[in-house]
Amino acid sequence: MKASGAQIIAHLLERHGITYVPGIPGGANLPLYDAVKASKIRHILARHEQGGGFIAQGMARTTGRTAVCFATSGPGATNLLTAIADAKLDSIPLVAITGQVPRAMIGTDAFQEIDTYGLTIPITKHNYLVRDAAELLEVIPEAFRIAGSGRPGPVVVDVPKDVQNQVVEFDKWPDPLPLATPPRPSAEEIRRAEELISKAQRPVILIGAGVVSADAGDFVIQLAERIDAPIASTLLGLGAVPSSHPRMLGMMGMHGAPSTNYIIHEADLVIALGMRFDDRATGKASEFCPNAAIIHVDLDRCELGKIKRPTLAVEADVKEFLGELLQHLSPGPRPEWRERTDELRAEFPLLMPGSDDACQPYGCVLQTANLLDEAPVVVTDVGQHQMWVAQAFPFSFPRQLLTSGGLGTMGFGLPAAIGAALARPDKTVVLFSGDGSLLMNIQEMATAAELGVNVKVILMNNAHLGLVRQQQELFYGARFHASRFEFEPDFVAIARGFGWNACNLGQATDPVEMLATALSQPGPTFVNVPIPRTVNVLPMVPPGAPNIEMIGGHSHVCQNA
Repeated sequence: MKASGAQIIAHLLERHGITYVPGIPGGANLPLYDAVKASKIRHILARHEQGGGFIAQGMARTTGRTAVCFATSGPGATNLLTAIADAKLDSIPLVAITGQVPRAMIGTDAFQEIDTYGLTIPITKHNYLVRDAAELLEVIPEAFRIAGSGRPGPVVVDVPKDVQNQVVEFDKWPDPLPLATPPRPSAEEIRRAEELISKAQRPVILIGAGVVSADAGDFVIQLAERIDAPIASTLLGLGAVPSSHPRMLGMMGMHGAPSTNYIIHEADLVIALGMRFDDRATGKASEFCPNAAIIHVDLDRCELGKIKRPTLAVEADVKEFLGELLQHLSPGPRPEWRERTDELRAEFPLLMPGSDDACQPYGCVLQTANLLDEAPVVVTDVGQHQMWVAQAFPFSFPRQLLTSGGLGTMGFGLPAAIGAALARPDKTVVLFSGDGSLLMNIQEMATAAELGVNVKVILMNNAHLGLVRQQQELFYGARFHASRFEFEPDFVAIARGFGWNACNLGQATDPVEMLATALSQPGPTFVNVPIPRTVNVLPMVPPGAPNIEMIGGHSHVCQNA
């Protein structure tokens, strides 16, 4: 059989179950677009390549399956870099296919030429510059295998225009490749873990994105109940264990509840599952859990011992590890530790002022959650609103929260919400954003309107880069600079201009009723929520400080007997 490079790509994407591909066409990838038009794939025309990359991320984060995005050469590829880097840091399976100038023109500074291969080496799991169309028969299946195997991540496939047009002969279409088998824990590792747990008096379980990726939340709950231990989560682990579970402490770290950080500090054993001891979670690493032995389980061997030296390092899938461990682990009630954790939770809770006021940050989050009959997919941008959501929203299922963790990308939210809505049309998708973040990719409102997706944007509008202003207040002597927006757009008018339903809670006689009406409307809906401009997200661990030195964390004396 015969096919062009572009036709090979389109057909292999179909064979890998791809139904949507966001992107933007340009001269260097028009052959690919011509081939996709003849396929069953639906192209989503983003308004910016970064938006297209985050739409793909929204689909991948919501489903756990590898998603695909397109960009042309030059500025198309460079615009996509942020979304690729974001996927790398948060372990999101993504295949980005970019156009490139013809092979004979590479290295000549041709129009819209850029070294996409070189630029993406540090921010991908793997990347390719395809030199012959026949290579695509191996490269595309391999890209999917790499993106989805082990610790997921992005793969870039850069395809020159003449390679897209090149016609080659081959015998048959390749099948999708199986994902690599993750390493299994050894019997000795299980024995040592069991021994460390049996000796511990104050164990704590810490969960991260790896627990979500492995769908291991139920196993974590079984472990917590078996050994009578509390559970704390990183930002990206939220949802793996329901917030309502009595063992669940919520988010740890820089903006975690005071009691959560105090409990972790008093632990004599930390069972770290699919988390990487990120600085936002641990604070000053040398003072994190100073009296605790550490069991660290992660698929990525590079994370084991990178920041905290574990007592036991296990390179394995979290679900596989817990499944083996639970078969050998005897119940171990720890009434004194449970009493102590209950005491700390009662004495040092997360304070949520204004929780009954829809025009206050916590009230906005909680009222939105209360007004929806079914649990929505929740997306955030990056900033104060992200932390208020992480602290207060009652998460109930894995992959419910989509947020940019490692890279902290403002502008992530709106396109990611569009991708989530495409992947989960059965769900309402709620995006909590800030006025600074929304402006980063506001052009994707046109994409959402065109698609008619069920996305509700809740804009916490304080006319500031709120978290920047907060840090200037707390750590720079209140010397505010470049954190206030002197000009304030009329976001409601802008949203309506894009064809959205829109309202302003600041003008409502009954804000809750207006919010309920907005959330019940079909299609894209925008809600402007003016919030106080000087309100801070607390507690907060100063950068570089240990987690027990929280601003707004109450005074506390740790017990480390």
